Amino acid sequence: MCGICCVVTLGSQHAVHDFFNEDVLCHLRRRGPDSSQQLIKNVSDLSYQCLFSSHVLHLRGLLTPQPLEDANNNIFLWNGEIFNGVHVGDLENDTEVMFHHLALCSSEADILSLFSSLQGPWSFIYYQASRHSLWFGRDYFGRRSLLWQFSNEADSAFCLTSVSVYSQSDNQCQEVPASGIFKMDLKACATTKSLSLTLFPWKYSCAEKTGEEVFINVLNQASKDLPNHVSLVMNESKLCLKAPVIPLNKTLSEVSGECPGTNMSNVTNMVSVETLQGFLAKQHKKKNVHQFINVLNEAVKRRVLSLFRGEDQKTEVPCLSDRKAHIAVLFSGGIDSMVIAALADKHVPLGEPIDLLNVAFMIKEQAKKKGTTKKQVQHDLLCPPEGCKDFDAKTGAHLPCFDVPDRVTGRAGLKELQGINPSRTWNFVEINVTLEELKKMRQQCINHLIYPLDTVLDDSIGCAIWFASRGEGFISNQGELKPYKSPAKVVLTGIGADEQLAGYSRHRVCFKKYGLEGLNKELEMELDRISSRNLGRDERIIGDHGKEARFPFLDEDVVSFLNSLPISEKADLTLPRGIGEKLILRLAAKELGLTASTILPKRAVQFGSRIAKLESNSEKASDTCSRLKLFSGDEL
Repeated sequence: MCGICCVVTLGSQHAVHDFFNEDVLCHLRRRGPDSSQQLIKNVSDLSYQCLFSSHVLHLRGLLTPQPLEDANNNIFLWNGEIFNGVHVGDLENDTEVMFHHLALCSSEADILSLFSSLQGPWSFIYYQASRHSLWFGRDYFGRRSLLWQFSNEADSAFCLTSVSVYSQSDNQCQEVPASGIFKMDLKACATTKSLSLTLFPWKYSCAEKTGEEVFINVLNQASKDLPNHVSLVMNESKLCLKAPVIPLNKTLSEVSGECPGTNMSNVTNMVSVETLQGFLAKQHKKKNVHQFINVLNEAVKRRVLSLFRGEDQKTEVPCLSDRKAHIAVLFSGGIDSMVIAALADKHVPLGEPIDLLNVAFMIKEQAKKKGTTKKQVQHDLLCPPEGCKDFDAKTGAHLPCFDVPDRVTGRAGLKELQGINPSRTWNFVEINVTLEELKKMRQQCINHLIYPLDTVLDDSIGCAIWFASRGEGFISNQGELKPYKSPAKVVLTGIGADEQLAGYSRHRVCFKKYGLEGLNKELEMELDRISSRNLGRDERIIGDHGKEARFPFLDEDVVSFLNSLPISEKADLTLPRGIGEKLILRLAAKELGLTASTILPKRAVQFGSRIAKLESNSEKASDTCSRLKLFSGDEL
């Protein structure tokens, strides 16, 4: 993984360094601690200048500093992982492999064909010297962050970067749309002293005739947040990239509405792990489940083995105390993280620990003194009022004030995983966050990572993921709690499961109102917008710790398999929570040997970790979050 940045200036009135923010450089270096380099390309006869800055997190093959430049003066910056589509040898670095393939491209169509063939997350910047062209973009799902920022019209400057800093200026950053890849003709832009971009969009099949209306819609969506002085046009040849997944199967078939072997009048009380066995008795259901397990297993395998392990690989059975974790899982004990952890266990070398990162935010005293509702009574049982009186940040990992729902289910999930493989060292990392530390770190860095997103929901999820992926907490060592910081460079996350398998409460609302047809449309929209709602933000958050986010549920083969199934094979929202949503995943978990976690209802991280409502009880998730815009003293 890398932090990449490119600044372009047109005309000679400003040096390129005038537009390169030193605070951005600081954030980029945090993403790539293993190598930092800059390169300036000054084309004086055409009056444009480019600054390329790249910061590398070494994960595969030999350490390859960036930017890369070849004998023809082409320059390449890459923040990605090739998991399939283009061969990368075990000892090769995918940055060099991609640059080699790009150098062989003799036309726009060749470049599009290359990027269409890739499987894996990526963002890139490529300067094609002979044509004075700057290419850039993100993968189909937007699993790697890339932002763009345009100066005012008079300055004619342009910046691309993995991460920026919050600014109150008029020149706001925006996420580069994952609508396709973009090209800027620097020669033409320098001549006209204007900024113009060309789009090459994603389409399911470039062989099919694409209507003009579709192109116009894609273009309008991609350009809606651009400044007025920046133009975006469709490429004249109407060339496109072939989408790496198949379209969603919208076939409608009746859902059963029945849990095999149960009386539906008492179904809410009777749903149990055994209930899942009734579904698996149906041969077609079991076949689909096993196909799903196979494709998800391969996705996890690619993500835990595509990693340089150094000396650890040379010893078959080393002393356990000498081994460090290379793989971590954002872990709540819920169905998504449990399945990922169980599949990772199949491929991570046995002597290597797996870190399970479990975050909890300290529960406010006033929250524990409220009312008498059933939920509040259960809450008080978990977190008695006296629990926080003796809190000590250095030794207080098991204090009840951190026994939030995700901590409770996380511990239960740990026991299930230990039952599946007692030989594995499972590091259950209890990450405890006080309100004071939350405020401090949000103001110091998290708000810049969430930017340009700005809602209450972005704040809650972003802060929870930042503390979780930092991996600083406590683990139990022979019954004693010890401070621990996860050394794992790869962080697996379950995002994408809810979006594809109807895991959110809004999916039930949609199903009740509009039936299966409406639910299909909602799920199609979920994947279409996941790049702008989730993935860029989460990748910036996790990358800030010099770690790489990997998303098994968004593997191209996994998405294509799930897209091939009608919705009735993936979820049944006539059934109660804890079984109907993500039904195929629950059945897969049962087949993998998981137990109680297979019927846990969906619980979003902002509620499970108890960060939601920690600072304000009157906010809505969609509100603009004022806390993300507050600064004390000097701004970053």
